[in-house]
Amino acid sequence: MQKRLAFKLVFAGAALAALTACGQKEEPKAPAAAKPAAAPAPAAQAEGPMKVAFMYVSPANEEGWSTQHDIARRAVEAKFGDKIKVTTVENIPENADAERVLRDLAQQGNKLIFATSFGYMNSVLKVAKEFPEVKFEHATGYKTAPNVANYSARFYEARYLAGKLAGATTKTNILGYVAALPIPEVLQGINAYTLGAQSVNPNVEVRVVWTSAWYDPGKESDATKSLIGQKADVITHHTNSSAVAAACEEAKVPVISYNTSMKRAAPTMLLGGVIHIWDDFYAGRIQAVMDGTWKPQSVWGGAPEHMVALVDIAKGTPEAVVKDIDATYERMAKREFHPFTGPVVDQDGKEVIPAGKTASDSDLLTMGYLVKGVAGKLPSGS
Repeated sequence: MQKRLAFKLVFAGAALAALTACGQKEEPKAPAAAKPAAAPAPAAQAEGPMKVAFMYVSPANEEGWSTQHDIARRAVEAKFGDKIKVTTVENIPENADAERVLRDLAQQGNKLIFATSFGYMNSVLKVAKEFPEVKFEHATGYKTAPNVANYSARFYEARYLAGKLAGATTKTNILGYVAALPIPEVLQGINAYTLGAQSVNPNVEVRVVWTSAWYDPGKESDATKSLIGQKADVITHHTNSSAVAAACEEAKVPVISYNTSMKRAAPTMLLGGVIHIWDDFYAGRIQAVMDGTWKPQSVWGGAPEHMVALVDIAKGTPEAVVKDIDATYERMAKREFHPFTGPVVDQDGKEVIPAGKTASDSDLLTMGYLVKGVAGKLPSGS
């Protein structure tokens, strides 16, 4: 999620407004399920395969954010076969280049364009006005238009499960967390991870090192080494390269990866991976365009929609720990459990979620605190 800190406050409020405007309010809207392919209209037959494009902010062959989207891209190509023709572009920065590339993709005849990074939002909106017949899907954004939709996943749900795994594994009771920027989405992850760890080990402390960048392998590696020096013996991250996993592999410290399962980067030290799953969502949106039912919706899907998961849990993990994680996931999927259920107390001892209450979407999208058990404060100016 390639966000910028300056967007923090406007993202939180506007994201809630966007979700509410699309009728989601407190409950997430399930991603459109893929339907059996409908027979194309004569015009579509004359045009040939429907053209679909994916735009990535980082290399698609690296283990990370763009890779997970590209895995889903390959899945939809396999599903639809010659009904679609897919174009991918990668390493597109979040500046004027994004606008130029989006315009080029639209001019090439793509009917549906997935822009998979937060910083593409304004470029998407501008180009969408120029090409009203083209449908645009923007990952992790909060604005819509007649031909612009947005989508994201409830990463904090899988983070809670990862916390359980880390809390049951640590020997020093110090967990490390490499984080990019203190926006609500990242704070949700840190807090859910801490609460999950505390649910199995109340003595844990989570130490956070901020990189102030979404993709900076050098900073991510340095942050990891700093946490290892602080005696953190399980480390995770909310950044977009595989540098944290690679640094942990080198230092022989267990790591819980993010975005993808990073087996190549940490073949012996991978404890588990927090991932997002886009396959069914992308298939559903492509089918909706084919069927003529596409609408500019806002989707925030989680365990019930099978859009997040904790995968590749290390083989040596105790069976009881794995069963607890699996059972908690099933409860989330049935909406019988929410990671942010009170009482939840922040670092200053203030009860931010009362006992028996569950955080609403508005609470989550405006989150601006760290829970008790997280060491250190938010960066100044956040």
